[in-house]
Amino acid sequence: MIEVWEKLDCESVGAAEIEAIEEAVSARYGTAAVETPMQIARLLADEGAALRHSEIMDLFVRRFSDRPHEAEFRNLLKTDDLDSLRRSIRNIENLRSKFERSSDKEGLRLLREEVVETKVRLKKLAADRMVDKSLRESAQEMGEWLTIWLQSPELFDNWVKLRTASADYKTKFQPASDKK
Repeated sequence: MIEVWEKLDCESVGAAEIEAIEEAVSARYGTAAVETPMQIARLLADEGAALRHSEIMDLFVRRFSDRPHEAEFRNLLKTDDLDSLRRSIRNIENLRSKFERSSDKEGLRLLREEVVETKVRLKKLAADRMVDKSLRESAQEMGEWLTIWLQSPELFDNWVKLRTASADYKTKFQPASDKK
């Protein structure tokens, strides 16, 4: 993002510059890598950019005012470690149940889309040979967890209890001091 900003060679940053940065990031890394206008602006401000705040705020509002579930999905899926993901899956299951009870088909569609995007990102990380083996194994495991939840959300809790009790799981993911 900073590289693109520097190539733009502009005195201040507003909506047009943010959009140019978003396009460049999307073209190189895919849409999932694109940060919100506010996050991009914060990063650029930290690098010394003068911001045209009103333009950036207008861009942010335009983008996110038509997203009814934006607040519910913010920080929904945490993939820092397997425990974080397990808690996140409980949260997404609660949200899924809420959407089903209220017959919110759009909410269900968006939730599924969010989970699939995270799963794809994890699968890419798991396949990246430049990443540490233990991180790849964790990403692979997390991707499998999301696959199971996507296929059978009602069965996930029982499945994950069995999975975390398995010898394979304990060998790969429990520290030696926790193994009994």
